[in-house]
Amino acid sequence: MNFIDKSCRSWIEETFSKRECVKFIPSSRDLHRCNPVCQVCQNLIRCCCGRLMVEHSWQESPPPTVSSPDPGQDGTEDWSMELHTRVSPTDAYGTIDFQDSATRVCRAKFVRVAVDTKPEALLQLMLKEWQMERPKLLFTVHGGCENFTLPPKLKQSFSKGLITAARSTDAWILTDGINTGVSKYVGEAVKTFGGHNLRKRSTVGITPWGVIDNNTDLIGRNVFRPYQPLGNPLSKRACFNSFHSHFLLVDDGTLGKSGCQQGLRRKLEKHIQLLKIHPRLNQRVPMVCVVVEGGPAIVSTVLDYVSHNPPVPVFVFEGSGRAADLLAFLHKQTDIDRQLDEDIKQDFLVRIGEVFGVDREEASRLCTLLLECMDHRQSITIFDSESEDHLAPDAAILTTTLKGTKASSAEQLNVALAWDRADIAQKDVLVYGQNWQVGSLEQAMLDSLVMDRVSFVKLLIDNGMTMSRFLTVDRLEELYNMPLGQTGHFLHHLVEDVKQTSLPLGYRLTLIDMGLVIEYLIGGAYRSTYTRKHFRATYNQLQNKDGRRVSTSSLSKQKKGLIPNLQRGRSPQDPHFFRTAQPYKGKDQSMPHGTSEESVWSPGLCEAPLLCFNFNDLFVWAVLQQRQQMALFLWQHGEEALARATVACKLYRSMAFEARQSSMNDNIEEQFKTYSLEFGQLAVNVLDCAFRQNEKMAMKLLTSEMEAWSHFTCLQIAVSSCHRPFVSHSCTQTLLTDLWTGPLNMTKNSFLKIILSLLLPPAILLLEFKSKAEMCHVPQSHEAIQFVRDTLKTGATHEETNHLANQDAEHGVPFQNRCCDSVSECLSPFTMHCLSWITRLYEFYTAPVVKFCFHTMSYLAFLMLFSYTILVKMDNEPSVQECLVILYILSTAVEKTREVLMSEPRQMRQKLKIWFSEYWNLSDFIAIILFLAGLVMRCHAEPYRTAGRITYCLDIVFWFVRVMELLAVNQHAGPYLTMITKMTSNMFFIVVMMAIVLLSFGVSRKAILSPDEAPSWSLARDVVFQPYWMIFGEVYASEIDPCDDGHPCPPASFLTAFLQAVYMFFQYVIMVNILIAFFNNIYFDMASTSNRLWKYNRYHYIMTYQDRPWLPPPLILLSHVTLGFRAIYNHFNGDPEGEEKGSGLKLYLGHDDRKKLHEFEEKVVQAFIHEQNEDFHSSQMKRIRATADRRDVHHSGRSLREGQHHSRQSCEPGLSAGSTTGPVSAGSGHNSPAFCF
Repeated sequence: MNFIDKSCRSWIEETFSKRECVKFIPSSRDLHRCNPVCQVCQNLIRCCCGRLMVEHSWQESPPPTVSSPDPGQDGTEDWSMELHTRVSPTDAYGTIDFQDSATRVCRAKFVRVAVDTKPEALLQLMLKEWQMERPKLLFTVHGGCENFTLPPKLKQSFSKGLITAARSTDAWILTDGINTGVSKYVGEAVKTFGGHNLRKRSTVGITPWGVIDNNTDLIGRNVFRPYQPLGNPLSKRACFNSFHSHFLLVDDGTLGKSGCQQGLRRKLEKHIQLLKIHPRLNQRVPMVCVVVEGGPAIVSTVLDYVSHNPPVPVFVFEGSGRAADLLAFLHKQTDIDRQLDEDIKQDFLVRIGEVFGVDREEASRLCTLLLECMDHRQSITIFDSESEDHLAPDAAILTTTLKGTKASSAEQLNVALAWDRADIAQKDVLVYGQNWQVGSLEQAMLDSLVMDRVSFVKLLIDNGMTMSRFLTVDRLEELYNMPLGQTGHFLHHLVEDVKQTSLPLGYRLTLIDMGLVIEYLIGGAYRSTYTRKHFRATYNQLQNKDGRRVSTSSLSKQKKGLIPNLQRGRSPQDPHFFRTAQPYKGKDQSMPHGTSEESVWSPGLCEAPLLCFNFNDLFVWAVLQQRQQMALFLWQHGEEALARATVACKLYRSMAFEARQSSMNDNIEEQFKTYSLEFGQLAVNVLDCAFRQNEKMAMKLLTSEMEAWSHFTCLQIAVSSCHRPFVSHSCTQTLLTDLWTGPLNMTKNSFLKIILSLLLPPAILLLEFKSKAEMCHVPQSHEAIQFVRDTLKTGATHEETNHLANQDAEHGVPFQNRCCDSVSECLSPFTMHCLSWITRLYEFYTAPVVKFCFHTMSYLAFLMLFSYTILVKMDNEPSVQECLVILYILSTAVEKTREVLMSEPRQMRQKLKIWFSEYWNLSDFIAIILFLAGLVMRCHAEPYRTAGRITYCLDIVFWFVRVMELLAVNQHAGPYLTMITKMTSNMFFIVVMMAIVLLSFGVSRKAILSPDEAPSWSLARDVVFQPYWMIFGEVYASEIDPCDDGHPCPPASFLTAFLQAVYMFFQYVIMVNILIAFFNNIYFDMASTSNRLWKYNRYHYIMTYQDRPWLPPPLILLSHVTLGFRAIYNHFNGDPEGEEKGSGLKLYLGHDDRKKLHEFEEKVVQAFIHEQNEDFHSSQMKRIRATADRRDVHHSGRSLREGQHHSRQSCEPGLSAGSTTGPVSAGSGHNSPAFCF
């Protein structure tokens, strides 16, 4: 027994007690006639406690004898629990294992307690020791104790309504716990509609200890007792109901007498009502009394409940019989007039006498009690299962409970929120005409989010709750700082990883922390809206006007040890600050568009309005808090649904990686992966639905710039999250094809035309270009738009150009597609013709496919020159060919440097890490460094010049291998290159095992054959050289026997042949075939996915040539000079975030076009949700039809068997050995001729 069990046992025995009768008082007052007193008769006399004399446990004194009273003595003494019972620690508690069910395990906790036990101790026992979940509602079920019959429909309504309401609200059900009467019906309801989890089945039976049959079998401390609830039919005692989860056995020292539990039960109910319904809510646990059938005592019980202050609502099932029907009848009769007519009252008295079997006087008393109950008729609800006007029974019970609380609308909403019953709130609380206090609905929304009540969030949003009014800094930070156990610990862990320090105990997360976490998880150049300079300034301004937040100095003292990490990205004087969810708009804008109407005031910051939050902020919170259902719901609201799905996929994937790196629970990692796949599939489905509706608009969704998401595009986020199904979708691939070809209309023999145009530039004018309508969805780079603007400046004034640029920003159509039409009004036809030629030339040379051809031709020429350089004799001075090679490689090095500097991450370390993660970049780096080393040695005299030439010879290998990347662009060769990459990366461990076998043989062979070898580096070559070539079949047959050449044999040289045989078998037969089988397995696995992988990698290839200057090395240096001057110009004249907006390939849309795109996306989301609902309902209908078909087959089969049985009976009397019958009627139950066996 461990320490916890011992402490639990000692606490129960110290807290709870039992009562035992210690004085025998005969229940019969008849004088005993035997003289002297007969001991046999004494043992047959029962005490007032219900026990025989022999059943008492005498410890203090010997048992008294029963004798005749002396003359003059009364001889009567009333038995009293206080005077005639002894209190001692309880000796019966543990677990009951019910033996009446073979299909499910039914167990219950029990404890024997005294009738005067404190309810506080009982509640502590139930919550802490038994670990029952805290109740949000209390059902106390009263009714008949004897067996009675309920109509089938009423029984169904009672069972389903009670258990459905209890399970949906985590309610406790209190009954008598016996296997008769209404408690039996409650047990059957739990059996039919309840769950298997003991903690979820909070059905408590409060039962008298003395009425339980075989209660002595339960005596024991922390015991596990099997119990048979069927009982003895001749016994007058009761049995437990096996579908109750807990039992409180109330002991008053009597045996076979019931009723003692009612007082303790009522005290416990009142104490449960004092509990909070939820830690966040101030409301107490409501209670409802459910009445089914019942005797005369139920009338007093109902009156006690409804007359209590505050009253307890009573829910009566009409038609169940006796007391319930009398209450229902009187409730209907007093509906209009509270008084009964005299004739109705007389008939009612007769009915009471007939129902309860009492005399006139008792019936009159019960009638008075019933009429007193009707004085509180507003607390009594009658449910008629035969009526069609009633609600569902569970909804009716909860509505009665809610209205019976007599609370305000806000308090009733909180109660329904704790129950998670939005249907009750929608029907009875959020109705027209309710008076709401200021901020009550906002607080309800906050509680709904914290408690993860998705249905209530939807209900409040449908009733007009807006995020711009609800979300404030304090509320959003409260959501991030709510205690959520493992989720909160993981979020703090992410903050510690970002800040690279440990957080102090009780640290409160801020929005700036969450911004850093979001940037850390998404990676790249993503900048959260919570970490922008504009919001820093806003926060500093607000903090200077408000003393609610701590000062900078006190903040630094409070967070001592964190300052070095907090200084990253801001000055040491900047404290944590408020954030909003709108992007930075520039220095010239004091407030973003729309802030005047949608700005909100944060509590405590009353002099400066904050910018609005929106659904994006709440959606990111739900994702970071791992609330998948809430995130899926919030995903449906607001704009940019496709972007939110890809962002969630990326966040979950990054969190899964962090969980794996931190060696957390595997379940957390799998959960993150599951959530990521769910949102990833959601993004693919929405994209597919949009592509089916409108291809052009769907492709615009992929590349349109999103200000709310750090000016990223959906395609960029999907690629960063390695979402291959999204990138390999037909919509994405169609867009990538348009990006690859650019404005060129690629037809047959397109590559030949491009090569011809590169060799003969005038042939460019003969190529076919796409129209403006065909290019409206294709994104344009920032440089392309800037080129057109710079070109127009040569023919138009500065004001006209700015006017066109403003129109471009408003409409969002590619600027160069419309500018010519506008400028043609003010320019001559010749000038416009020249501009058209210039634009066409620019579009041709900047198309990625043209860049690819141009760079490929230049690269092949470079390889030819490099090959020529190392194949011919190298002179002292570099030749022209070698100079061109040197210039090409140096310009390539400059281009690689530009790629690193222009990559998305802001930190140089991150830029280098991402750049070196690509294999071809690493290969280029090695090739350039190796060539530069050879070049330095080549410029010196011998023998360094020869070493430099040899370095050239080795370096060219890397440049030839680089040609394979050019093949990756091809649709047919690309998948094979992906397979080769996969095989090369996965063969490491097999190669290591082969190397171990090779070294083990090579070292032993060399040591045996050359025992007198001198130390030298050639030993390493000799150990590996011949064993390596043996793998490929070269066995060196002439050297197998070293004694054949006539030289002296080394000692034990015969072992080398044996070792070689074993080595060849193991290495050549086993390891090589394993490697071949491994490659074969990878091939077949990759055959189905290689095409998708190639489509995913295709994006990187296209983006590589999209961002690369159009001039190939070494002419690319001219492009570098141009880019350098442009970067300097933009640095001194551009906006602070122009670099961020200009990075990447994006579709710049104006306000109207962006609004149309959002409307289209909203329609797509609605259509997708409608399709999902239809698919769900159709699948349900299919299951219903399949069930019906199986039932029909079952019935038809049974009819067939019955028909065959009847046919067998009819043909048996007249069947003879030579008789014949008609044909067999298979599968039919009709009376047709059949064989009888």
